[in-house]
Amino acid sequence: MSVVDDMENQMPAKHHQGIGSRGGEQDGLGPSPRPVVPPLVYAEFGDDDELSPQWTSWLIPMFVVANVIVFFATMSVNNCPQHSKHCVARFLGRFSFEHLRDNPLFGPSSLTLEKLGSLDWYRVVEKHQAWRLLTCIWLHAGVIHLAINMLSIVFMGTRLEQQFGFVRIGVIYIMSGMGGSILSSLFIRNDISVGASGALFGLLGSMLSELLTNWTIYSNKIAAFLTLLCCHCDKPGHWESTLHQVVRKTAHMPQGRRLTSKYKPYQYILWLLSLALLIAGFVVALVLLFKGEDGNDHCHWCRYLSCIPTSRWSCDSV
Repeated sequence: MSVVDDMENQMPAKHHQGIGSRGGEQDGLGPSPRPVVPPLVYAEFGDDDELSPQWTSWLIPMFVVANVIVFFATMSVNNCPQHSKHCVARFLGRFSFEHLRDNPLFGPSSLTLEKLGSLDWYRVVEKHQAWRLLTCIWLHAGVIHLAINMLSIVFMGTRLEQQFGFVRIGVIYIMSGMGGSILSSLFIRNDISVGASGALFGLLGSMLSELLTNWTIYSNKIAAFLTLLCCHCDKPGHWESTLHQVVRKTAHMPQGRRLTSKYKPYQYILWLLSLALLIAGFVVALVLLFKGEDGNDHCHWCRYLSCIPTSRWSCDSV
């Protein structure tokens, strides 16, 4: 065998060694295969492009525990057997529910809720009991009301707190709850109001804000946006999926896309503008409320957000 034949027989072995050589060296056969980049859990990157640690969620679980404790205390104060013979689940004793004709949500009477701090326009404005703007968000009308709100808080609030910390989420929760109470007082005068719906919509708004801030990250923007919109309309089992898509940024994200700093100078300007509008909104709403203004006089269609007219009733008294 000639020397040329020996060299030709040795060349495949040499090329095979070059492809798998340490350090990604290339021996004329093209670039090395690109390593597979796993999906990234959303977090801000530092100078070294390392994931920053997430916070441990403890405030949202405390909110849930506090709401449950307050509900048990409310049922204990209500003590249905003491004033009614038509209690539901009477075997529960003082924790039994009012008749479904009086409260279809399996809970206490409206008198008990009013006694413990429900939102009532007359007491807030005429009796100067402004503390009800805060206490009402910890009260719930029944087991069904409590369960829906607590599931929403857990599925939305837990991951938001893990990503952004308890300070931000706590402020959003309390401020949104009070904002919802103020608006309810402006538009609802003849009924009492309880629940954490305002706080929950504040958490939902923060998710929407995060989606818009990271809008360029998503490869399927419409799907991500529609998923968030359906969050409050779909069953609780799908809320977990929504949070994975919106907060963790693992869905609709291009393969291998690295997250960088998202905030630009105009975004800080918008943040300051939003803060100014928030403060102005709270001040104007509080002034209108304690001046006795009726929000329905300035917004005639707003009553239909909480009332649907039928042949049996109208929304004029709302």
